[in-house]
Amino acid sequence: MRSWHGAAVTALVTALVTALVTAFVLTFLGVPATAQAIDAPAGVEERPCPVAMPSGTTCGFLLAPERRDVPNSRTIKVGFAVRRATTPADGSEDPVVFTGGGPGSPSSPLTGLLTGMFPDRDVVVIEQRGSRYSEPRLSCPEIARGMVATLTAPPKDRPNDTPKDTPEETGKAGDGAATEIHPGILDEAEACLVRLQREGVDLRGYRTAEIAGDVVDLRRALGYQRWNLFGVGYSTRPTLQAAALDPDGTRAVVLDSFQPAEAKWYDDAAPNLAATIAKLGGTARFAAMVTRFNAAPAVFDTRDPISDRRISLRLTGDDVATLVEEALHDADLVPIVPALVDGLADGRTGLLRPLVDRMSGRLTSRDWGLYYAVRCQDEAPFNDFPGDARPRLSAVVADAAVCGAWRLPPSRNGWAQQDAAAQVAAPVLVVGGQLDPAAPPESAGRAAAALSGARFAEFAGVGHAVFLSSDCGRRTIAAFFDDPASTGAAACEPGKAPRPLVRPGDVLLTPSAYQATVTPALLAPGVVFVIVAAVQLLAGLVALVRRAAGNTTRRRGTPAALPVLAGLAGVAFGGLSALNVSGRAEPAMLAIGVPPTIAWYGLLIVVATVLSGIEAFRLHARAVRIVPVLTGLACLAWFYGWLLA
Repeated sequence: MRSWHGAAVTALVTALVTALVTAFVLTFLGVPATAQAIDAPAGVEERPCPVAMPSGTTCGFLLAPERRDVPNSRTIKVGFAVRRATTPADGSEDPVVFTGGGPGSPSSPLTGLLTGMFPDRDVVVIEQRGSRYSEPRLSCPEIARGMVATLTAPPKDRPNDTPKDTPEETGKAGDGAATEIHPGILDEAEACLVRLQREGVDLRGYRTAEIAGDVVDLRRALGYQRWNLFGVGYSTRPTLQAAALDPDGTRAVVLDSFQPAEAKWYDDAAPNLAATIAKLGGTARFAAMVTRFNAAPAVFDTRDPISDRRISLRLTGDDVATLVEEALHDADLVPIVPALVDGLADGRTGLLRPLVDRMSGRLTSRDWGLYYAVRCQDEAPFNDFPGDARPRLSAVVADAAVCGAWRLPPSRNGWAQQDAAAQVAAPVLVVGGQLDPAAPPESAGRAAAALSGARFAEFAGVGHAVFLSSDCGRRTIAAFFDDPASTGAAACEPGKAPRPLVRPGDVLLTPSAYQATVTPALLAPGVVFVIVAAVQLLAGLVALVRRAAGNTTRRRGTPAALPVLAGLAGVAFGGLSALNVSGRAEPAMLAIGVPPTIAWYGLLIVVATVLSGIEAFRLHARAVRIVPVLTGLACLAWFYGWLLA
């Protein structure tokens, strides 16, 4: 790093003076915390990188006050990493600093991707305070346990079946309407809150204004004169605030999946999801899906991601709608949403398996303490939580309950974005995904128009986090940082979807395809059949050659090429199936099914089995000839009875 030890000494002296000045200002002048200028560079300390990083990367902690509005607040550690450009190009001396979304999404694992986007610039990634690569970490596994308890609760205790109105079972966020929730999550949320308080954590220090202050402090601590800011999803809010707090240090700003100040995430969640589904042409089928599962919830046997014991999840229509909303955040799942919704509307509950599996990962990977510290101070108090919103997304219900239980004071100025937006002088590029339900391009585009000098680009066929899903998006962002003032042609075609959507009829729906990708051993009957067919083909060809040479004789009336034709049909089945899946199918399709043409390839199994049977049951045939028949019958049962079922 640049003069870390010297910067650390300077920071200690300066921090003492700043604390005294801050105390005077706050006490006698009444300056609000969100308006504070952050003049003192914070210290840094080195540490080993917590995850695999590109070569040339060093990692450390930013030493920052837990609360900048409180004199002598304790010091916390905010993780960061710097990947130095080995051969900087002309004009690329200004680095890119990236902050992950969430709240609470890690930034460090994306360093490699960002290095590929900006190979000639230094890349800086900064974690959010309280996240897994910062200290303290506000993980709150208790809340994850409470959410699992909500999904595994008996029917009579589920809020969608029997609404409750007792104080112990009702969560209330701010002044919004009461929201029913399973009491288990409230108990666990309270347990997490008590534990964090016992550990000395002041949750009021974990909010958007403080996260923005960390970004400004890090630039000064590392010695950069200016840099480019890059935020995604939630982090577009602290990114915009950091640009307003540090105009001289901000060269350009990219806001990916921008969540503007006027947006109310909770109140808009259900309408935004409905609007996104309408773009896919699935409004009626989506409504049918929600109605079906609310009437007859789906039950899944799975493993508890917290305890690793076997449990049964019970998913209502509102739960399934939440899983679909989250699928639109996942680049691998966005293409299959139209066909997935259509299949679920017909009651094919097995198609939920990939969504349920990914849900388990999200429950354990998110730092719930940080997530709720931010949401309960900066978002929930400014939403109304209307009781008539449908579907009742599980995330909205849970967040309302937890924020009601935590009772954190709302931020003085909310997101403080209205003022921040007016103060940003640097060029701004806003990018949005056409199919993003969390940050719809319509609202992001309107917000961009209100920013002086900002440009907006919408990318077709993309959900949340454009840079993760679209090569065109990555190229557009890199080109903007190369020349923020340019208004020339786009670097690519944002109106061209990076991957085709899988619509009803494009796929033969079956949960078995996904099960086979998770457990390849399930493909054994088909693989064994193809191997036996290949051996049969080679043996038949050898026999034909030897017969042509006059070395063998064959009983009259039995075609000499019969084994060859049987083996050829079996090998053709394997080859055509592999080519169809790998060469023609959208990769995401395998999460819910296979290309429809594969069903016709089953006829090749029938042909191979029949021909092998004729050969096996001829007079004086060797016993080994029965093997292709048995493997063919097993493959037929596996193919039509399991794979395509």
